[in-house]
Amino acid sequence: MKEKPIRGSQKQPDHIFISIADDAKTTMNVTWRTCTDIEKGYVLYRKDGSQEWLRCDAETEVFESDIDISNMYWAKLKDLEAGTKYFYTCGDDENRSEEFYFETEPENLTKFKFICVSDQQQGEPHECPDYSYFNYILKETLKKHPDARFILTGGDNTDCGQHEVQWNGAFSGLTGVVEHIPFMMTLGNHDNRGFKDYKNAIGRYYAEPAEFFDKQFKGSYAYNGPENWKTENYTFDYGNAHFMVIGVNGPEEVNEWMVNDLKNCDKQWKIGSYHFPICYSGSDCQNYDAYPVMREGFEMLDLCFSGHEHNFSRSFPMKNEELFERPSMGTVHYMLGNSRKNPPGTRALAKVWHSAFYTQEEDVSVIAVVEIDGGKMTLTSTVFEDGRIVDKCTIDKDNDEITPYAIAPKYNRTRMMFKGAQLGLCQSATPCHEIDGVWYAPLGVLVGYIGGAVIKEKGKITLEVYGRKAEFFEDSDIAVTDGGEVKLEAKVKRLDEGQLYMPASACEVFDMRWAYAKRNNFISFEHESEDKPVTVQP
Repeated sequence: MKEKPIRGSQKQPDHIFISIADDAKTTMNVTWRTCTDIEKGYVLYRKDGSQEWLRCDAETEVFESDIDISNMYWAKLKDLEAGTKYFYTCGDDENRSEEFYFETEPENLTKFKFICVSDQQQGEPHECPDYSYFNYILKETLKKHPDARFILTGGDNTDCGQHEVQWNGAFSGLTGVVEHIPFMMTLGNHDNRGFKDYKNAIGRYYAEPAEFFDKQFKGSYAYNGPENWKTENYTFDYGNAHFMVIGVNGPEEVNEWMVNDLKNCDKQWKIGSYHFPICYSGSDCQNYDAYPVMREGFEMLDLCFSGHEHNFSRSFPMKNEELFERPSMGTVHYMLGNSRKNPPGTRALAKVWHSAFYTQEEDVSVIAVVEIDGGKMTLTSTVFEDGRIVDKCTIDKDNDEITPYAIAPKYNRTRMMFKGAQLGLCQSATPCHEIDGVWYAPLGVLVGYIGGAVIKEKGKITLEVYGRKAEFFEDSDIAVTDGGEVKLEAKVKRLDEGQLYMPASACEVFDMRWAYAKRNNFISFEHESEDKPVTVQP
C-alpha cells in the first residue's frame, strides 16, 4: 500500500458521523471512511435494552482527493422507533469502530433544541490543521445543553475544502461529538476553495460544484437539491420545523428549487442556512451572490442563518427591501459570528437593517443555542470563553412579535444608504426627493462618501468611482461616461444646498443598483465590488 499522508485513510473506520437525510423519527444516516483496501462496509445497530443486532449494508464510492484515495461509506438505518436510543458500530468484519449511540426524534415533537456554529475554519499548522479547540468548544457546549438534538453549521467548516488535509483536520475536531449527534453542514465558500499550489497558496480557485464536499457527503444528506447542485443543497425536517440548507453555487437554479420546495411545505417553521449574509455588516461587503436573484426563495423563510463575516448580527424582519417589526412581515436574517476564535478584520458596522449587532473583533468564539417551543423560537448567542450573552431574542409566531422589542426606522426625510450604512453628516442637508414619479439623489454626496473622486464646476459635476467615470450637466438628461453618452431617466436638477441631483437610476452608470424602501423611507445603493475606493494622492 502506498504510504499514506498524515491523517490519511486507514483500514480502521474514521470520519464517522451521523446525519439526518430522511424522517428523523425512523431513520439515521451513518457516514465513515476507510482506505481502499476495505471494499465493503456495514453498520450493526441495536435498540437500547435489546441484545439483537441488526445489519445495514452501506453504499460505497471511491473518493480521490489531492493527497489520498479512500472509500466513503453511507448507511441509512431504517424502520427505527421514534424517540428511542440506539447503539451502533460501523466497518467490515475485521475492522470496526467502537460502539456509539444516537437517539431518534420523538413523535409529535414541537419542543426541541439545537446548536448553531459557523466559520470554525483553521488553517494552521498548514499540513495538519489543529481543530482541537473547536472540539473542546463543542464538548463543553453539549455538557451545558445535553438535550440538543443536532448541530447546524453556517458554513466554512474548513479553511480550504478542496484540500483533504483540511477535512482531515476538521474531522479531528469533531471526534467524540458527531458520532452521537447529527451534524448538518452548510457549504461555505472556504469549503469549495482550493489552490493549484496549496503549499504556497498559489492559484486560488472555487470549485463549482463543490467537488470534495459533494463526493464525501453525497449519501450523508438528503439528495433532494436542484439537479446540478445536489448534496450542497438539501432539506430536512425536525419536529415542527423545515430546514433548508442552501449552497453557494448556482443561484438561479437554487432559487427555483427553494420556491418549489417551500410552496409545498406545511411545517410551522421554515428555517434556512446560507453562508453569505443577506444583511451583511462589512463596510465593503455585498450580497449580489443572493440578491436579487434568490430573493423570492429567501423571503419565504421565517429565519435564515448565515456566517462568512465572523461577526454577529440579527436583522429586523425584511421583505422587498423594507424593514418591519412583526415576524409575519418578513425574514429575520441571523448572522452567527465565528465559533472558533477567528476574529474578522476591522470592517464591521451596524447597518440600517440590524436590530442587534456585535463586531466580535475580540479573540473569542460565539455559539448559538436555538430552542423551539411550538410557535416560539428563542435564540441565544453566547461568548463561549466567558459566558457573556451577545443576543437573546424570542420570535413569537402566536403573538406575531419579537422580543426584546425593537422598532425599525422610519425616516421623515428620505435618506441614502450605501451597503446598508447611513451617509451621516454629509447627507444631513441633502435628502433624496421624488419629483413627478422620479427619485432624485445627490450622487456627488454618495460618491464622496464612498471615497471616489468628485469634481464640481458651474453647472457640471464629474464623478469617478469603482473604475467608472461620468460627467453630469445641469438641466441635461445626457451623462458623458468613459463608455460613451448615456441617456438618463430625467434631467439633472439643482436642489438642496445648491447641489446637482440626478435620477437615482443614474447610479447604474457606476454598475450600482438601487431600491427604495417605502415603509422606512430610504434609498439603498449597492455595488458588487468589495474594493475600497480611495482616490490617488499625486
